[in-house]
Amino acid sequence: MKRTPLYICHSEHGARFVDFGGWEMPVQYVGIRSEHEAVRTHAGLFDVSHMGEVVVTGEDAVGAVNTLITNDLEKIADGQACYTAMCMPSGGIVDDLVVYRISRAEVLICVNASNREKDFQWICDHLPAGAVAEDQSDEYAQIALQGPQAESLLSQLTETNISDIGRYWFARGEVAGVSCIISRTGYTGEDGFELYLPAAKASIVWRALASLKEGPVPCGLGARDTLRLEHKYALYGNDIDESTTPLEAGLGWLTKLTKEQFIGKEALAKQKAEGIPRFLVAFKMEGRAIPRQGYDILNAEGAVIGQVTSGTKSPSFGVGIGLGYVPYEVRKSGQQIFVQVRKSVEPATIVRLPLK
Repeated sequence: MKRTPLYICHSEHGARFVDFGGWEMPVQYVGIRSEHEAVRTHAGLFDVSHMGEVVVTGEDAVGAVNTLITNDLEKIADGQACYTAMCMPSGGIVDDLVVYRISRAEVLICVNASNREKDFQWICDHLPAGAVAEDQSDEYAQIALQGPQAESLLSQLTETNISDIGRYWFARGEVAGVSCIISRTGYTGEDGFELYLPAAKASIVWRALASLKEGPVPCGLGARDTLRLEHKYALYGNDIDESTTPLEAGLGWLTKLTKEQFIGKEALAKQKAEGIPRFLVAFKMEGRAIPRQGYDILNAEGAVIGQVTSGTKSPSFGVGIGLGYVPYEVRKSGQQIFVQVRKSVEPATIVRLPLK
């Protein structure tokens, strides 16, 4: 299995490792619940160096990348980022991405770890003439500092005025003496930052953050999953893939059909006009049962109407929560559904996440 540049740091903290898409990654250190709670109440530190980075350059790199994605890079400024999908002509999702507009001539695309090779080939195959893509994934490490205390902790290690960095904006600066892209983004539903930095110097920054007095708690992929699920953040391969469209996945807000052109636009416009057949909903269990990926979702008559795509017991709320696709007309909050949990049919309610 592949290892990130921070593998030794995780071993030093006593991490328990798992195979995550061919990467030996920490799933937890002291426990998923305590790590989850640390992010919600204080701050957590994550290694996300398995993610991929593709840099597109050219006289009009912004215009070139804009033809590949559903969101609109023309509507944001240099120094700003956007969350977006990259689609096939069918409207199916190749990947969900965070795209950083560095300048008119340079764009950084962060891709999911499991899709690094696939995405890079797709980008190369579909970029307009005049733009060039380079896979720089092995040159980068990525550290995420997430939680309500993220800003106060990070400010101790940088002279960059990070309080001026707005949500989905970024700046270049030094952290613990290491040059980074400091991005106010994350996958937990909390305030926080993601640091893009040279792979060879990742351990310097990790150890500096972990050594701060009352510093962040090292967190694994287990807590990252429960955190993102409480906020209905889709996970590629579970909740979205090439068989699902952004409109079905509740990502219509990042699908700019008013753009002149992008791959998949015609199919998505047609789907919107003709009617979206299914929709990704969040739900909570009414009892103690915990939903899991692959469990059937049923209606009151016992007919199967969908499947759970992600599920867990919410550490914050103490109930089973999940995501799954149901017919579009069943999507509304408050609608009762049922989940086949092994041999038992358990009631659940469609809700808006996070729970209040």
